[in-house]
Amino acid sequence: MCGIIGFVGSQQAAPILLNGLKRLEYRGYDSAGIAVIDNGELIIRRSVGKLSQLDALLAEQPVGGTIGIGHTRWATHGRPSEQNAHPHRSGDVVIVHNGIIENYLALKHRLEAQGYRFDSETDTEVIAHLVAAALTRGRTLAQAVREAAQDLQGSYAIAALSVAEPATIVTTRSGCPLVMAHNEQGSFLASDVTPLLAHSRDVVYLEDGEIGILTPERLAVVDEAGQAVDRPLVRIDWDAEAAEKGGYPDFMVKEIHEQPRVIADTLRGRYRYDSGEADLPDLAMTAEELIHARRIWIVACGTSWHAGLVGKYLFEEMIRKPVQVDIGSEFRYREPMIQKDDLFVAISQSGETADTLEAAREAKKHGARVLAIVNVVGSTLAREADGVIYTRCGPEISVASTKAFTGQVIALYLLALHIGRVRGILSAEEGRWWLDQYLMIPSRVEHILKREADLRSIAERFYTKRNFLYLGRGINYPIALEGALKLKEISYIHAEGYAAGEMKHGPIALIDEEMPVVVLAPRDRLYEKTVNNLMEVRARNAPVIALVTEGDQELAHLAEAVFPIPHVHPLLSPVLFAVALQLLAYHIAVLRGLDVDRPRNLAKCVTVE
Repeated sequence: MCGIIGFVGSQQAAPILLNGLKRLEYRGYDSAGIAVIDNGELIIRRSVGKLSQLDALLAEQPVGGTIGIGHTRWATHGRPSEQNAHPHRSGDVVIVHNGIIENYLALKHRLEAQGYRFDSETDTEVIAHLVAAALTRGRTLAQAVREAAQDLQGSYAIAALSVAEPATIVTTRSGCPLVMAHNEQGSFLASDVTPLLAHSRDVVYLEDGEIGILTPERLAVVDEAGQAVDRPLVRIDWDAEAAEKGGYPDFMVKEIHEQPRVIADTLRGRYRYDSGEADLPDLAMTAEELIHARRIWIVACGTSWHAGLVGKYLFEEMIRKPVQVDIGSEFRYREPMIQKDDLFVAISQSGETADTLEAAREAKKHGARVLAIVNVVGSTLAREADGVIYTRCGPEISVASTKAFTGQVIALYLLALHIGRVRGILSAEEGRWWLDQYLMIPSRVEHILKREADLRSIAERFYTKRNFLYLGRGINYPIALEGALKLKEISYIHAEGYAAGEMKHGPIALIDEEMPVVVLAPRDRLYEKTVNNLMEVRARNAPVIALVTEGDQELAHLAEAVFPIPHVHPLLSPVLFAVALQLLAYHIAVLRGLDVDRPRNLAKCVTVE
């Protein structure tokens, strides 16, 4: 999320910054800005909306100077606005920042007590004030940035300018990438290599806790103690488009591999471990409203609907509350019996899905409290809902949703924990136990991603087939639907997702040796029943692809292919199965020679009925 660019050297900075931001716009798209130092004066230009707005502003109000930093934003703290756009200033210091500062409220209160004024809603502004405060104590800019970073909790990548050192950019990071480069024109920095390739293919990656110091003559890296670090150059062989994809061949697989970070980002700063509670400050609903909610409705479309179905199983088991899940287009026209005390959860990646939006508006007319689970800050759904949980997935460019689905499910986990604690269904100890389970999910997903080659091998055996059947039970029935949808979307293979127990009520008539059947068989309370369904498939000579819990040897002799999933609590298994099925669909589509990022007939955001 968000993009950073910086330059100091012998050329005019503004054109270099703007061209760099154009390469980074996929990382953030709701506002942008640059700051330059020209003849000892700090000049800032910021605008809301796409980068073209900043481009037009700079054409009207050009700036000079050979040092500057820039930023393109994907909003987290604070709505998209010129006031909230980066860079942020404190006196003669200016800052750009990627990431989330978890303790910014405590820092803000401390700085306000010291007389600092805040002009934005962002967490970034505390960093500018911290650096400015350190400079007043006689620190160099590098020392000031290092001291400020010691106060920060969360993830960040920071670049700073100061009029006191008009030929130096200082940068640091923790959990967010930063890369630097140098040529005869000067020194460059960015949040990934994309904008640097026009200037150099030899780059330096900054590591967590290190400080990068850029001057026209050189790059320097020091550690947290201020000692010089010898950081080797890395040669980049990608072209610019590949660099935007982080070296991956397409956006879909890049976004699949981003899911551990998406999960961590969606969880980060949203729980209080001591009390075992989820902390959802934008929920905008009182404990009393949640306690007395008569029914929970979840409405969405497509992949988001599948996330909602996972939420139904999750909520009914964790918080013992009835849940109704509807497709947006169906909800609008069936005169649903929604009432004033109901909680209505609308899920949409873009926040602009027409059917979901209209369903939410209908729910509000009936007096329900509307909660949006959405990825895009400032979207229509986010604005119109009573409360919101942002999924923090960053831009999802591939049309077939992967990381947005995962983010939605994680948001539902947090909501279930919050309601469970508010209603007294879960104790503090149980809440802490669930948080422990949630926090293990990123590493479990990493484990699956490291075994991607095994899923490609399975794809190589079955990619020429024309029909697939996906079977799941309980909370993994929605994942069978989602797995089949992914295969349909990007490979154009006909695929059906079914509740495994329903197979013999019709779909079994289709099963033969030419139809691979993907069976989700975790070691849960329904395991034996799922095995029975698998045996029914085998009796019809269909090839079976079984996704099982690690350590399960019983199905090895019954299935043509077996892929093990790390052990987790059964309610958390949907995330792991979904990631594996995304990779399976992806490799089948690639083997069929298809464009996985832009499948035919599909749009990323469906804004019509």
